[in-house]
Amino acid sequence: MNCRHCKKPLTHTFLDLGVAPPSNAYLTAEQLTQPETKFPLKLFVCDQCWLVQTEDVTAADNLFTHDYAYFSSVSQSWLMHAERYCQQITQRLQLDQTSLVVEVAANDGYLLKNFVAASIPCLGVEPTDSTAAHAEKLGIPIIREFFGQSLAQELVEKGKQADLIIGNNVYAHVPDINDFTSGLKTLLKNEGTITLEFPHLMQLIQHRQFDTVYHEHFSYLSLITVSQIFDKAGLRIFDVETLSTHGGSLRIYACHDFDKRSTQIAVNRLLEEEETFGLSTLHTYTGFQRYAEQIKQALIDFLIEQKRLNKSVIAYGAAAKGNTLLNYAGITTDLLPFVVDAAASKQGKFLPGSHIPILAPDQITKRQPDFVLILPWNIAEEVMQQQSHIQHWGGHFVTVIPELKISS
Repeated sequence: MNCRHCKKPLTHTFLDLGVAPPSNAYLTAEQLTQPETKFPLKLFVCDQCWLVQTEDVTAADNLFTHDYAYFSSVSQSWLMHAERYCQQITQRLQLDQTSLVVEVAANDGYLLKNFVAASIPCLGVEPTDSTAAHAEKLGIPIIREFFGQSLAQELVEKGKQADLIIGNNVYAHVPDINDFTSGLKTLLKNEGTITLEFPHLMQLIQHRQFDTVYHEHFSYLSLITVSQIFDKAGLRIFDVETLSTHGGSLRIYACHDFDKRSTQIAVNRLLEEEETFGLSTLHTYTGFQRYAEQIKQALIDFLIEQKRLNKSVIAYGAAAKGNTLLNYAGITTDLLPFVVDAAASKQGKFLPGSHIPILAPDQITKRQPDFVLILPWNIAEEVMQQQSHIQHWGGHFVTVIPELKISS
């Protein structure tokens, strides 16, 4: 296998989580008796451009199907994050009724609805039928295709070039990252701006977030690597912000390489920080596997101990990261009888691989478990506030990343 960016042969393993089904391939009761598709979940690191990437085993259309069940609007904290961004970027770029905003991976319209409300023209690109339909109901025009150079060229020929291109948590999901980046350049007006948000590889390593690894994430990104990819495409990153979302993310601001805007000091500062951390040193990557193994063992030991003590444990959040963790640890219903989730689209289904049933959150009050294992640890504070009533019967919250922690 060769690097998806620089084409160098890959020989160094970053992480091997065995074999697992796609993390968002939730199952119906009927599907439980049918064969389940699974793929190796293994990451390599390129020792030339430092792109961390999944093994070539599956294609995007096998992952992002018409009934893909991730709806961004389920999380209130994420909605607030999107709203704040829209207000800030509108002011920063002076967007108005003459502008065009394009969001790639518009999902259910969680973000673009803010531009609709402000009467700023917008367009969403979203290949998943279930979420695209929800966005269209909010008055957002949607193109139901995967984004790349070909679609960008089609839009330009129809007279659509963007003043602002937004991509939140899509860049890591792209199998052909060079083609996608070329598409961004093609679609961008001469003085336009690109903002992308993606989980920061440095945070993943530092905080042992191995559960954010899944087939849908083809790439794991640092500023060092993204700067190289953008530079090759004729784009330049002129500003960067660090965000707390998804356990630690970057928001990059980019423009054409001929744009007159100066590069902010934050860019060079973060590049230096990544170098100091070791993101261009092979040992930083090859030593990561042991952390995943330690966390896996801690979770297994905890669940077995609670079962021995006749204590009940259920999980909150049928999230992709939870599926990675549970499948890697081999957890099934004998140790974790069910998981609750606020997304109605997931309720009544089963987690891929583990086949743990997904129920509505009101089951927490009905069952009164001793422990609630929060799988999407990135919204743990939000969940603890919403479900704080478990204290009434002496219940506790549990998270396992970066280490097992029990909270009241």
